[in-house]
Amino acid sequence: MTAPTPVTPVPPADLPATLGALRAAGHRYRTVKQELRDNLLARMRSGADRFPGIVGYDDTVLPEVERALLAGHDMVLLGERGQGKTRLIRSLAGLLDEWTPVIAGSVLNEHPLHPLTPASRALVTEAADDLPVAWLHRSMRYGEKLATPDTSVGDLIGDVDPIRIAQGRTLGDPETIHFGLVPRTNRGIFAVNELPDLAERIQVALLNVLEERDIQVRGYQLRLPLDLFLVASANPDDYTNRGRIITPLKDRFGAEVRTHYPLDLELELDLIRQEADLVAEVPGHVLEVLARFARAVRESPSVDPRSGVSARFAIAAAETVAAAALRRSGLLAAGSEAAVARVGDAVSVTSTLRGKVEFESGEEGREVEILGHLLRTATAETFRARLAGLDLSGFTALVEDGKAIETGELVGSAELLGQVGTVPGLAKVLDRLGLGDAPSPEQAAAGVEFVLEGLHLTRRLGKDVTDSGRTRYGDRS
Repeated sequence: MTAPTPVTPVPPADLPATLGALRAAGHRYRTVKQELRDNLLARMRSGADRFPGIVGYDDTVLPEVERALLAGHDMVLLGERGQGKTRLIRSLAGLLDEWTPVIAGSVLNEHPLHPLTPASRALVTEAADDLPVAWLHRSMRYGEKLATPDTSVGDLIGDVDPIRIAQGRTLGDPETIHFGLVPRTNRGIFAVNELPDLAERIQVALLNVLEERDIQVRGYQLRLPLDLFLVASANPDDYTNRGRIITPLKDRFGAEVRTHYPLDLELELDLIRQEADLVAEVPGHVLEVLARFARAVRESPSVDPRSGVSARFAIAAAETVAAAALRRSGLLAAGSEAAVARVGDAVSVTSTLRGKVEFESGEEGREVEILGHLLRTATAETFRARLAGLDLSGFTALVEDGKAIETGELVGSAELLGQVGTVPGLAKVLDRLGLGDAPSPEQAAAGVEFVLEGLHLTRRLGKDVTDSGRTRYGDRS
């Protein structure tokens, strides 16, 4: 099965089709940075969302980004992996005009009122008001390059096309150049992801683009007053030894913006809810456990703080827990079990997601053990936060006189609830967990398992695992 072909937006039929019609419509030329500034101010004044989908940066990062945009400064976003740097950069394209005019057929997206190359200037002079005008959607005005050590100047800036030289053109003729990604994003936004990974000699090629707004190809200078907004992302300089941003290039960026992970638990939860593609219901208390877990991993002294723990860790954890619930639903009798995640489903996360975390060198071989401890800590914190003050003696009474309650990955809700029966205080527990006045059996089972695990972690119930993989909760004595 082939992937669907991206659909190129079709411009409205009433847009001017010639230079004369464009002038008659009162269109005026603005640089990309003027365009971004004007559209940002318009959204500020109207109260519209300036950066849709960006969570947790409202009071910290976004004001700095807005100041950079209003000042017309190229910028670099500096932060650990998984802090949404690329997501934020891509959202900037939404501040461009939806449609902008270009000279039809121009490789450099030249504006009809501001041609760059000698060939385009001659074409405008020759055709005058009859010059054909095409329209470019803002989605086509964003260019991006993931910096790698093998990236060349030709990739970014351009190179001489030997075929055109063979056709008789001279080396100084701009028509001999095959332009790279940066010039082809003229009148748009160009992003370089992981800029320090770009070889230092290649970074030098960006110096003129940032300051003088011209490009140099194969030893001769081509004066092209490029109109673009350049933005880059980078990890902190001390994260790896792969490279650094050279000082002259750093100096040419007008703004350096430091990003961060979500500052509080609610923002972490908002991010998970927005980004996770869940294939089953994951109750709020289970999501809270995973959010606390991700934050605990970031703060653990066993984890390399320079590498960070990506926001994708918590998102993938939520998706994994949902998948475990769906697996249980599929393996139990057909149609008998709805897919609702329980706190016990989170155990698999410690092994499947350990590759997303870089541990300190002395912790080799203990990765799963460390993550398991942090997950139990997060569960206990959530238990205290959600159910503090409730009388849970009805649950501890279930295992008196040597009785035990069994649960596990493939234990259905009917079987679990059948062991529990009517428990004093269960309705208040389910209400505290936000499972509603009339929870489904699967939701009720999720609440019961959470209470049992919480009581174990607070040393009020014993717990062991049977040979068949089931979990037994019993009296600590």
